[in-house]
Amino acid sequence: MKKVSILFWMFGAYFASAQNPTPAPKQTRPVVIRNATIHIGNGTVVEKGTIVFEQGKITLVDKNIASDLRDAQTIDATGKHVYPGLILPSTTVGLTEVDAVRATRDYYEVGTYNPHVRSLIAFNTDAEMLPTIRYNGVLLVQAAPRGGIISGSSSVMELDGWNWEDAVHKADDGIHMNWIAMYSYNWREQMMEKNNERPKRIAELEQFFTESIAYLQTTNPSPTNLRYEAMRGVFDGSKNLYIHVDEAKEIVESVQFAQKKGVKKIVIVGGSESFRVADFLKNNNIPVLLNRVHSLPNRADDDIDMTYKLPSVLQKAGVLVGLNYEGDMEAMGSRNLAFTAGTAAAYGLDKEEALKMITSNTAKILGIDASVGSLEKGKDATLIISSGDILDMRGNQVEMAFIKGKQIELTSKQTELYQRYKKKYGK
Repeated sequence: MKKVSILFWMFGAYFASAQNPTPAPKQTRPVVIRNATIHIGNGTVVEKGTIVFEQGKITLVDKNIASDLRDAQTIDATGKHVYPGLILPSTTVGLTEVDAVRATRDYYEVGTYNPHVRSLIAFNTDAEMLPTIRYNGVLLVQAAPRGGIISGSSSVMELDGWNWEDAVHKADDGIHMNWIAMYSYNWREQMMEKNNERPKRIAELEQFFTESIAYLQTTNPSPTNLRYEAMRGVFDGSKNLYIHVDEAKEIVESVQFAQKKGVKKIVIVGGSESFRVADFLKNNNIPVLLNRVHSLPNRADDDIDMTYKLPSVLQKAGVLVGLNYEGDMEAMGSRNLAFTAGTAAAYGLDKEEALKMITSNTAKILGIDASVGSLEKGKDATLIISSGDILDMRGNQVEMAFIKGKQIELTSKQTELYQRYKKKYGK
């Protein structure tokens, strides 16, 4: 018991010494940023530009102009770059604290069909990872559940707020479904093997969709079925259906399944073999949220740099593409989102096109482009100021960040440790 008490004391001391910054207050006076290189997020750049925002909304983006706003906070951004806040889709950021500690993972619900499970109420605004990733420019995340065949409902969250009610940007934007794979990896034998359970699982999925449709076509159904009610949005077009799938044949199969069932808005998440079916995706107007650019290709006979050039291949084929960082240790690694776009730019994309894949493209896919994703009049003042190129780890030096006009504090556990040991070593 004594050892257990000491262990709990150590954990308590650790978390007490690593408190997140206090959420920012609402904007109270106009802010004018002048002399900046403004990356709009839609592919255009304004050199030596001015951006003005009041009460959380952008009121002006133009070439440098004189500003006579009373009581305005003026920021001279000479030599600096202004970007829209980066958007990280399909992530467990905010739903997990330590990947290796099960008790801190709140993204996986027991059961196979859980469309009624809502990720937003599990979103932890005090998660230690949030200040770390926003220090690299990520200001919004799509907190998404995992597990089962239908995992649940995701929501788009802002990385500032006292609680999830404060942080929510768009609640319940879509349902996440894991398509049943043809093959699975046998870790004991270290080889791929046929998924013999697949026909049974697909039949169960077919039955679930059929029952959902029948329920939703019933007038005043009783009793209320929460699982079927949660599916209503994917049939009436108010929610996306995010299908997590990688193999080319399975991409086509899953899309055709959803279309047959009357799903209105389909998004592929993962899509490592999407280049093999790019024309199909383009013709069916299916966007893709690509998993980590910094990874190995899916097949041994693919080009070794296939994942690096995949965003360019899909973009040139006319597919709407966004980038995510789903996978092992994603909460920790997701701060590298901007650098995955930088790699895509080095492998065939124009830099502004690469930027769109972590700003305006992702906003369009998530259905939040009316408010964020680009720096345009009337949209939220959710933006960052960097001393250099945000897509390059040498230039990604975020000096200021705003969410809906609120200037957020850019400190984290890492910056605190840096300051502590800088004093120790006298540098």
